[in-house]
Amino acid sequence: MSQELRPFTIDVPEATLEDLRARLANTRWPDEIADQGWKYGTNRAYLQELCETWRTTFDWRAQEARFNQWDHILTDIDGAQVHAIHAPSPEPDALPLIITHGWPGSVAEFLDVIEPLRDPRSHGGDPSQAFHIVAPSIPGYGWSGPTLDAGWDVKRVAKALVELMSRFGYSRYGAQGGDWGSMISSQIGVQDPQHVVGVHLNMPIGRPPENGPELTETEIANLTKTGEFVNEGSAYQQIQGKNPQTLSYGLTDSPAGLAGWIIEKFHHWTHHPDGDLETAVTRDQLLTNLTVYWATGTINSSTRLYYESMHSGSMPPFDRVEVPVGCAMYPGELINMPRSWIETVFNVTHFSEFERGGHFAAMEQPDALIGDIRKFFATVR
Repeated sequence: MSQELRPFTIDVPEATLEDLRARLANTRWPDEIADQGWKYGTNRAYLQELCETWRTTFDWRAQEARFNQWDHILTDIDGAQVHAIHAPSPEPDALPLIITHGWPGSVAEFLDVIEPLRDPRSHGGDPSQAFHIVAPSIPGYGWSGPTLDAGWDVKRVAKALVELMSRFGYSRYGAQGGDWGSMISSQIGVQDPQHVVGVHLNMPIGRPPENGPELTETEIANLTKTGEFVNEGSAYQQIQGKNPQTLSYGLTDSPAGLAGWIIEKFHHWTHHPDGDLETAVTRDQLLTNLTVYWATGTINSSTRLYYESMHSGSMPPFDRVEVPVGCAMYPGELINMPRSWIETVFNVTHFSEFERGGHFAAMEQPDALIGDIRKFFATVR
C-alpha cells in the first residue's frame, strides 16, 4: 500500500444515482400507529416526503460541486484507505486544523464551515485567525471506503489521523470534533501532544469528580436530559455495538431504511424547540449526508466503529488530555456534562455555552462554532 497522497475527485456514477431513485420508487413502507408523531421512531409521513424529495428533486451534482471546490486526497494508512478534504489557507501563517465528524454524520457536516475557517479575510474575519483545514472521512466512512479488517476503534482511528497530518507535513496543529470526532480529537491530543497545540470539542465527555462543587440547576437539568437519552435513546448504540452486520443488510439494501435509521437521530439530536427538524438543518443537508452513506456503501463499516470501540474498551472517558482544551456547549446536545465533570478528563482552558444548537453544531450553528474555534485557538497559536 502506498503512503503517497493521491489526488481524488468525487464523482458518483450516474448508474448509482439511477439505482437509488429506482429503489426509492419501489419502497415497501411499514404500517404506523396514527397520530403518534415520532414517539415510536421516525415519523412515516415525514420520511415518505423526504424520500420523495430525494428521488425527484434533490440535486446531488450541485452538492458534489460544493465538495469538489477543495482538493481531496486518498492515502493508505494501517491497511485502510483514508480520504480527506485538504483546504489550505491563502494566509501563510495559518494554523493547520484537523476537523473530524461523527456518526451518523460525515465529512458533509463541514460544508458550511471550511471556507470561513480557511479564508476569514474573505468572510469578514481576521486573517490572523486562518486555518489550513484537513477534514478526513473517518476510516470506514464515506470515501475512506469500508474498512477491511477488524480493530478499527477510536484509538486506531486517531493514530491513523495523526499519521495523516504528518503526511501533509504539519508538525504543529490543532484538532476539532464532535460526537466520534470529539473522542477521536481527544485521542489525537493524547497520542500526539508534542505536535498538537490544542483540542476544541463539542460534546466533551468527562466523569464525576471526587468532592466536586455543588451542581447548578441548569447542570442538573442537563444531566437529567443526558440520563433520559441513555435510557430511552441509545438503543442504536447497543445494536451497532453488538450486531452491526445484522443491521447492515436492511440499511445497505434500502435507501428508505437507511434514511429512517439516520433521520431519527437528526430529529432527536438537533435543537428545534418548535418540533420542526428543518428549522435546525435543511433538507439538502440531510439528503447530502444520506447520499454520502448510500453512494459509498459504508453504513455497515461506519457502525462497526461502535462494535470495535466497545469491545476494545476504548470508549470515553479516556486518559486525561493535557494539551489545552476548548469546549463549546450547546443546549440540544445529547450528552451535556457539567464543567467540573469535564475538567476531570480535560485540561479545559476555554468553555463556552450557547443558547441555540445541538449535536450537529457545524450544520446547525456554523457561525457560532466558527467563532468559538477561532476564539479558542487564538489562545494557543
